[in-house]
Amino acid sequence: MRVIPVSPQLGKFLGASEASRTDAIKKIWDYIKLHNLQNPANKKEIICDEKLKTIFAGKESVGMLEISKYLSPHFLKSK
Repeated sequence: MRVIPVSPQLGKFLGASEASRTDAIKKIWDYIKLHNLQNPANKKEIICDEKLKTIFAGKESVGMLEISKYLSPHFLKSK
């Protein structure tokens, strides 16, 4: 897995300045499950708490298939 520099917001969430896309998504899912943030009526919807809002563009909720879309800007291009 390729490790890529991440934005300060994602870095704060993950506790690291670099991460692979796979590890970032895994840690986000671990956080979602630990804090019971899936909508009980629709498990495909993630209800964002304040910490998730920092990486998901301030959204109140996101679909589970949208996670990658909102994470993309947080992975910085190498120079």
